[in-house]
Amino acid sequence: MSSNRREFLKGSAAAAALGGFGSIAGAGQADELPAGEVVFQRRLAVRHEVDVFVAGGGPAGVAAAVAAARQGVRVFLAERNTCLGGMGTAGMLPLFMPFSDGIRNLAGGIGEEIQRRLAASGGNGPGSNVTIRAEVLKRLYDELLQEAKVDFTFHTDMVAVESDAERVSSVVLAGKSGLFAVKARVFLDCTGDGDLAAWAGAPCEKGDEHGNMMAGTLCSLWADIDWSKVHEGGRASDESRLEDAFRDKVFTFEDKHLPGMFRIGEHTGGGNLGHTFGLDSTDERSLTRALLWARKSLPEYERYYKKYLKGFEQMELVATASQLGCRESRRIVGDYVLNLEDFKSRAVFPDEIGRYNYAVDIHAAKPDLASYQRYAEDFRNLRYAKGESYGVPYRCLVPQKLTNVLAAGRCVSTDRYMQSSIRVMPGCFITGQAIGVAAAICAAKGCDTRGFPVTELQRRLKDLGAYLPNC
Repeated sequence: MSSNRREFLKGSAAAAALGGFGSIAGAGQADELPAGEVVFQRRLAVRHEVDVFVAGGGPAGVAAAVAAARQGVRVFLAERNTCLGGMGTAGMLPLFMPFSDGIRNLAGGIGEEIQRRLAASGGNGPGSNVTIRAEVLKRLYDELLQEAKVDFTFHTDMVAVESDAERVSSVVLAGKSGLFAVKARVFLDCTGDGDLAAWAGAPCEKGDEHGNMMAGTLCSLWADIDWSKVHEGGRASDESRLEDAFRDKVFTFEDKHLPGMFRIGEHTGGGNLGHTFGLDSTDERSLTRALLWARKSLPEYERYYKKYLKGFEQMELVATASQLGCRESRRIVGDYVLNLEDFKSRAVFPDEIGRYNYAVDIHAAKPDLASYQRYAEDFRNLRYAKGESYGVPYRCLVPQKLTNVLAAGRCVSTDRYMQSSIRVMPGCFITGQAIGVAAAICAAKGCDTRGFPVTELQRRLKDLGAYLPNC
């Protein structure tokens, strides 16, 4: 067996009753271990046996679970937060990024349905179809999964993966009731960090050639913004007065990239402000340091907006997100690695499951001028004209060395350039929908993730409304 967290599932006749968080080995066993190690043993109840298990309820996980359930298979989804939606809800990210190539909706199917239903429910900011009112989006995601009869729980962390001969047999989850196991035919990694696939033994990459990754951001909610004054005479860029603020020593770091404040209510704004440099979202210690700094840095941005930008003079911080915005971590190595040349060529693939078009958007890893200039040059030059897009092949959702695992969201098989494009929410809807349908096919046919004709997947995706002009 091949899990690097195998100790969570070592069955033992001496183990305590099912459930709970296990027991530490006795003194005799502990004496045989190297210093600083313990043996953790537990028999676990299998709480769910389903066709499809989904790890993570962000936009990719929601789309995957709904798509699979609508194909008629049994689905269980585990979400560690108190709500579905990931960055659009728990993360307070105030906007989706583009759904459209300027002509058509590229996230056709479930993504387009979410966009339409959110607008009908008053879930966008005034005058926009891509900004997000998080509380409305939370309810919409709840309704989608309940309507599709997806079984799911909040406050549920995946803590281990059991695999043998390139096939995952079960996952271990931790809830308030204790540890339990889930068995499934197909396992879908929608964790964002590629946890399930990586723990099961799939190869992965992380960061640039030096291991540097994009900075994160802790998004926030602000009140008492005079939006009419902000837009009076045309709104200046939120970055327009940064040099003045740097000269006045407002900021600890001279971070020249300020994504900005977005209107989500009559007097409220969603802040995508600041960066947490040096972040590794696969390490809880790094996440802790990033959160501490992010909360500490927001008064600097409050001072900047109040002093240098009109309309923000009375702004007040209402809340920071419960989930840190992490733009980059693991990239699973799949049967195909989507790459920069595919972006440049507007690539078409025989196994396309969708098309997307967001620009290359690699936020700087360090707060220095050279890093910012590299970001700005790529973001300016590596973008598409109206109507252009690149294909997303099914193969980049299929992790190498695994036969019943698929991945969607920001951890799919790409290079860094393409990861920075497809990582945003509409891209997650596209890849999530695809693996949900693919998993349903595998579960129904009893085959592995490479054991069915991709034309069947494409046909079913088109029936759901996916944009597949080349199929």
